[in-house]
Amino acid sequence: MTVQQKDITGGFHDLGPDRVLNLVEKELGLNCNNLFRPLNSYINRVFEIETAEGARMVVKFYRPGRWSKKTILDEHTFLRQLAEQEIPVIVPLLFQTGETLAESDKLLFAVFPKCGGRSSDEFTDDEWLQIGRLLGRVHKIGEAGKAKNRITLRPRLSTLDQLNYLLGSACVAEELKPLLKSTVMRIIDKIEPLFLQSKSIRIHGDCHFSNIIHRPGESFYLIDFDDMAMGPPVQDIWMLLPGAVDEAAVELDLLLEGYETFRPFDRRTLRLIEPLRAMRFIHYMAWCAHQVEADGITRAIDDFGTLDYWQREIDELVDQEERIAESQIPSGNVL
Repeated sequence: MTVQQKDITGGFHDLGPDRVLNLVEKELGLNCNNLFRPLNSYINRVFEIETAEGARMVVKFYRPGRWSKKTILDEHTFLRQLAEQEIPVIVPLLFQTGETLAESDKLLFAVFPKCGGRSSDEFTDDEWLQIGRLLGRVHKIGEAGKAKNRITLRPRLSTLDQLNYLLGSACVAEELKPLLKSTVMRIIDKIEPLFLQSKSIRIHGDCHFSNIIHRPGESFYLIDFDDMAMGPPVQDIWMLLPGAVDEAAVELDLLLEGYETFRPFDRRTLRLIEPLRAMRFIHYMAWCAHQVEADGITRAIDDFGTLDYWQREIDELVDQEERIAESQIPSGNVL
């Protein structure tokens, strides 16, 4: 890492126990012991620490350039509003300033109480109902306000921005950029009209199994709101399903039965699932490119950026385009 890179990141990659513990003690006005355990995170630097009284906490240093202060505070505001309604989420602690976000040498960080639990990739019928009720409650609060500094999940907004980022990135093979552009633009043109009548509210945005944890004797907790967005509520539904809509009818029915205990669900928006899946593919490509270009080090996929990688991704988008067309054909009561 060059001196210039280090200046830009505020020592993001060099965070160690002394600096982290001193910052937390200063901002919270308490003493910590020597526990310092790095936790896995592709984007941020995250550490488990402990107060002198034995309370475990998790401190998160946000990757510079990834989120603005206002963007992070949109997330913290949403979490606080959810917690005020006794929805099980993990809310950042208040610093002595009365704020949930602090800054040191260009680094933004927050501290959360540690909330242990387990995730599962298979739920019982009753658990599907519980998760549906949880999401219905989250979305009821989500529609009561806006996240002005977060992206809106729309083909001609978020997806077009991600495509333009990729087309300007050195991570994409130049000879495949025209094909990538034509493929993605064809998908955007086809799916944009489907979103015109869908309501955008504050949603989790990355609602998969690993972000739902269970604590014995308690409700499911919804964690990791880093990718919180404005978007259609169905975005927080489809990523939990164990397959396509026609392969997961039982699970979907249970989810929506629980969901509608607290909030109506527009079943017409189920036709957005395959379009949203395509948008997710493009989002992930751009996410990987961001990680590489941020520091030249981080790679979520070993062969990311190679000709084989991009040809494989373009082929998958073409296949997904066909699945989108098939998903718009009415089938039973699904659509």
